[in-house]
Amino acid sequence: MAGERGSMKIILGITGGIAAYKAAELVRLFVKRGCEVEVVMTDAATRFITPLTMQTLSGRPVRLAQWDDMAHIDLSRGSAAILVAPATADFIAKIAQGHASDLLSSLCLARDCSLFLVPAMNRQMWDNPATRRNLAQILEDGVHVVGPLEGVQACGETGMGRMAEPDEIASAVLSALSPKILSGKKFLVTAGPTLEAIDPVRVITNLSSGKMGYAVAQAALDSGAQVILVSGPTCLPPPVGVKFVPVASAREMRDAVMANVGGSDVFVGVAAVADYRVANPSSSKIKKGGTLKLELEPNPDILQEVASMENPPFCVGFAAETGNLEENARLKMKRKNVPMLVGNLAQDALGRDESEIVIFSSGAAKQLPRAAKTKLAAQLIEEIARAIS
Repeated sequence: MAGERGSMKIILGITGGIAAYKAAELVRLFVKRGCEVEVVMTDAATRFITPLTMQTLSGRPVRLAQWDDMAHIDLSRGSAAILVAPATADFIAKIAQGHASDLLSSLCLARDCSLFLVPAMNRQMWDNPATRRNLAQILEDGVHVVGPLEGVQACGETGMGRMAEPDEIASAVLSALSPKILSGKKFLVTAGPTLEAIDPVRVITNLSSGKMGYAVAQAALDSGAQVILVSGPTCLPPPVGVKFVPVASAREMRDAVMANVGGSDVFVGVAAVADYRVANPSSSKIKKGGTLKLELEPNPDILQEVASMENPPFCVGFAAETGNLEENARLKMKRKNVPMLVGNLAQDALGRDESEIVIFSSGAAKQLPRAAKTKLAAQLIEEIARAIS
């Protein structure tokens, strides 16, 4: 079940605390990564964020009443996990002591899936000996705890007890649930566009958003790999847990790759690296007026250089074409001497959240139908894992 991320069901429980507003972003992140989210709210939680908000984001009715169709028994069936975020000190006490006084605590007691709690409370409540005892008990019982963080709290005080951020929570949950098919493997992934300077304020670039590369890095991380992500400029936050190396130009990306490729088991070149750069960029801003001619020279071929190493990692290339996809992808695969290449049509993929790809390997082509890039990345990681096993 956890391996099929596209069909993974998460029950998100929300208790009464000011940090409940973060649950909205948490639902969005899970849905974006292909999960089905069922929201359960305590009565106190509805004072901080409305059920209508959560229903709109999840696309499913929000559960509130304990006696609706034996929900406390049935809801957890077929679910990968129950996640309670925020989890108040009172709710943690309920779980530690086995109480079932509302729908959410009943669900946690009657579950047959993993349970994750994300504490959020005042620093003094977090430090209270009773809370510490309850926390020790739920950890001993096998409950997963994410956070809390130290920082400024709603009451104005500063200390431990601040709820973890949604991206950190989602990554922790999905990583824990995913089969560790790449445990012990080291991945080096490139992502995003490169910027090639014309002058100090103008560049040549492309429409790559970096979404596919970041999704591949996240999927490899979820599967147990150690991941280094070398990325050109994007608007995306790097996945929590990767070693992140930001770069701008193709030459900077090449240098970063060669500095980090040692010991890598897999290199995935997802970045849309500019094939050419300006031969003589101006050191000052070029003033507008008349025509402008630029002399271009080729950039280094990062994928080919890595594939040509004496003991190269398993190399996976990407080919964004505008037509004749299979023919062009096969030619690129042969020219660069890589065992696997992912092809797609640029006009259907660049900058979008969804894509349709074809995975080419020796003598085979596997087409993956249009889906979220997060789902495609997870499927690609499974193909890579099979190829290197």
